[in-house]
Amino acid sequence: MVKIEQEENGKKGRFVIYEDDQFAGEITYVWADDSKIKIDHTRIGEAFGGKGYGKQLVMKAVEFAREKGIKIVPICPFVKATFERDESIRDVRE
Repeated sequence: MVKIEQEENGKKGRFVIYEDDQFAGEITYVWADDSKIKIDHTRIGEAFGGKGYGKQLVMKAVEFAREKGIKIVPICPFVKATFERDESIRDVRE
């Protein structure tokens, strides 16, 4: 079973993906201001590569941005590339 959880600590946060309760990867972000987050890092564990978990994390961040009415500043190369490939999520890109 795969699940994604969000953690926030002040100005920093992350979305974490678990497979069968094992840490599989994360996307980290920093609040730039009240209207946008900067996604600065994506990491997927070696044993979990190729399963699309990075894309699932990006989509969870996009869902979060839409719910909050905020924008995403993609600093991480993986997140930048995902925004370039997927036109349907560009509404939340800063």
